[in-house]
Amino acid sequence: MTECGSETDRVLEELRLNRRAFIRQTGLSSAAFISTLTGIRRSRRQSVPNAPRLIETPTLTIGFEETGDPAGFPIVLLHGFPDDVRAWNDVTPPLAIAGYRVLVPYLRGYGATHFRNSAAPRMAEQAALGQDLNDFADALGITRFAIAGYDWGGRAACIASALHPDRVRAAVFIGGYLIQNTITPSPPAAPEAERALWYQWYFNTERGRAGLSQNRRGICRLLWETWSPGWPFNDETFNRTAASFDNPDFVDVVIHSYRHRNGNAQGEARFEATEQQLAKRPKIHVPSIVLYGGSDGVSLKPPAESIDRELFTSLAGREVIPNAGHFLPRENPDVVSSALLKLLENTK
Repeated sequence: MTECGSETDRVLEELRLNRRAFIRQTGLSSAAFISTLTGIRRSRRQSVPNAPRLIETPTLTIGFEETGDPAGFPIVLLHGFPDDVRAWNDVTPPLAIAGYRVLVPYLRGYGATHFRNSAAPRMAEQAALGQDLNDFADALGITRFAIAGYDWGGRAACIASALHPDRVRAAVFIGGYLIQNTITPSPPAAPEAERALWYQWYFNTERGRAGLSQNRRGICRLLWETWSPGWPFNDETFNRTAASFDNPDFVDVVIHSYRHRNGNAQGEARFEATEQQLAKRPKIHVPSIVLYGGSDGVSLKPPAESIDRELFTSLAGREVIPNAGHFLPRENPDVVSSALLKLLENTK
């Protein structure tokens, strides 16, 4: 570690240890405390990804990164498609400084996560993503945790919160309620919504499978550009994450996910009962904050607040972030970390 890096770590550690005294003496809120750390955090951004740890679950060997106090209350951060653990780079430092244990796994089909059985079908229905989260916590010996997620990760967070509320202390759902009814075909959406989902219809064809296999980086970069049109990411940022798309399971996992939700691929028999439960759109009772990007190129616009309040019965906050797109943890990390800290300070 460089001398500069060591000094930064020393300052961050002092701030973490003295967080409560700092807030008490200055009268600042937790959100304001986070704001004071922004400059330090940004100067400390990693230029090289950390080597992931590995842990085995019944189905997967899951790669993940861990920061913060190993004895702290655990927070799990779940990325979406097409992304990886780098999405949370600027969300994790304030959480670690506050004394939490922050765990950021690669989803199935991404990065260092692999299927343990080489002959196992590469499936990724929503129930499997929810089970992966529970299996990950079990493997680490974690009985209760907080969670934040978006896109695929947001769906896994919703499923865990709806079906296993005893395990989830608090949750930040980026993109709102993402549980799907995979049992009954959904009716056609408005034309502009159908157009925004072009990639899903593409992946439901063999041409789409071949296209994703041959052009996975080009397709994923196009999705970044169109889903978050106001986010000025550069080649370095994209390329660091795009390496995760080279996972040999990536194409099969992505294709199955988008075909299953549209009734064009069979799911795993062991998840049939779970999918039946999820088709009923179970309400989420854990303390929650819902965040939306105001310029999200996928969902286009958030649902009415009344719908969120019906689905999230313990909704502590709801915010639409102007000019932010689909990749909210990258575009406005302070909003996400602030929401988590707010929930955790008011729940037990």
